[in-house]
Amino acid sequence: MGLRGIGFLLQCYLMLAAAMYFDLGEQEEKCIIEEIPEDMLVTGYFLLEPWDLKAYSHYPQLGVTVTVRDPNHEVLISKRYGKFSKFTFTAHASGQHYLCFQTNSTRFSVFAGEKLKLHLDVQVGEHSINPKTDKTKDNMETLENSLSHLIDQMMYIIRQQEYQREKEEVFRQIGEDTNSKVLWWAVVQTFILLSVGFWQMKRLKDFFIAKKLV
Repeated sequence: MGLRGIGFLLQCYLMLAAAMYFDLGEQEEKCIIEEIPEDMLVTGYFLLEPWDLKAYSHYPQLGVTVTVRDPNHEVLISKRYGKFSKFTFTAHASGQHYLCFQTNSTRFSVFAGEKLKLHLDVQVGEHSINPKTDKTKDNMETLENSLSHLIDQMMYIIRQQEYQREKEEVFRQIGEDTNSKVLWWAVVQTFILLSVGFWQMKRLKDFFIAKKLV
């Protein structure tokens, strides 16, 4: 592997150092679920590689098909990418979004039984500050970039709070409906028990009268 390839891998690892990773087999699809508020921009970075990095050069055609579905299971994006790339989409509805990844390499069958490792970093509503602006002589650009980053974070927090309030309202309504049903069920049970009791007393009275015990 040349210096360019080593530099590329180091850049990938630095970007995905705090991200998750999981195994992917040939033509295997795996999905993760993300709770995303409405109108939030989502950016995902991924790196696909074999567990044995020495075999990296044997995978020139490695690729990943990324499919994103919203809470209504409608497809937001479905696109094929290379070994290392990023994808973006905007959530049109609040709720669970399904991010699915599938390998599509035609050379993977040569290494039968070996799985690939997919590093993944998903950022919701946040955008990292461009490091180049730290080196510029124009302090205004750096300030504007930092301010934009703070605004993005504030919007993300506001959206998250609104989404949590919506979920709390739904759960509260479910709780009230459940309590109402429990109350009515208790009333129905009491009515049934009283009805059965009166019926038993009447039957017992009729039995005593028929036997001339009273």
